[in-house]
Amino acid sequence: MNRILIVGSGDVAMRAIPLLSRRYQVYALARNPEYFEKLRAAGSMPVLGDLDDRTSLSRIAGLADAVLHFAPPPNIGMRDTRTRNLLTTLSLTSLRQARRRTLPKRMIYISTSGVYGDCQGAMVDETHKLAATSPRSQRRMDAEIQIRHWARRNRVNASILRVPGIYAADRLPVSRLQKGAPAIIASEDSYTNHINADDLARICLAALLRGKPCRVYHTSDDSDLKMGEYFDCVADAFGLPRAPRISREEAQSALSPMMLSFMNESRRMSNQRMKRELKVKLRYPTVADTLAAIKLADVPASR
Repeated sequence: MNRILIVGSGDVAMRAIPLLSRRYQVYALARNPEYFEKLRAAGSMPVLGDLDDRTSLSRIAGLADAVLHFAPPPNIGMRDTRTRNLLTTLSLTSLRQARRRTLPKRMIYISTSGVYGDCQGAMVDETHKLAATSPRSQRRMDAEIQIRHWARRNRVNASILRVPGIYAADRLPVSRLQKGAPAIIASEDSYTNHINADDLARICLAALLRGKPCRVYHTSDDSDLKMGEYFDCVADAFGLPRAPRISREEAQSALSPMMLSFMNESRRMSNQRMKRELKVKLRYPTVADTLAAIKLADVPASR
């Protein structure tokens, strides 16, 4: 396995590329040439293509030994047509024997914990039934099904990472707190799960090396927080007022539909399979560890 193709060159990809480029030739699919310079600087070779236009993807057929699929589904519909276009393209072979294209041996797909729907605060592992309710999560569930069927049919080792809320030093709800947006009262609040973006990039590499065929892994840290508690931790770390608390009924008119969709689902994710099989040791085991590291990094600047 020498060549890696990254599909979906967002924040997590940019964190993963420097780790991958130490071992592999990394290619990164991008639809905007203006992004190429940034991808090269990170350590990858840009490839022009758009998952919404299958005819633009011919360059990636047979290009890599492994594919890291980080791209989100489209914003409409019940199916992930982007994943369909990707898998169709990867299955193509050249008509010329001298340039016969082969399938990748490995695939890593970043999915979402939202495929479980509302679990009413229960602890869930990777065998828990899927019950996606939002269209966004249903499209992710469709992508998982497509990838698992395609991988089994073509004997590709595919691992699916079910990812909760991604955060990092530059991915915290500071602006939300500054605006005074409310949170749900503790007695009615939902449990939420988190993973530091840098840890997620490292987990992707671990899955590439150790993931089992058609295996699902929860990529969650060890935090055990309700959403309001998460906001409080960030507020305290940055010296901001804590979010005012309102009832769930009041939230129906005070919060956006997107935020409500997250707050209406409550679950706690077990990460034992990730630790046991992928041999992952989290650099930031909890949200508190990330916030402590941010505070420590700010000490020299404050003097």
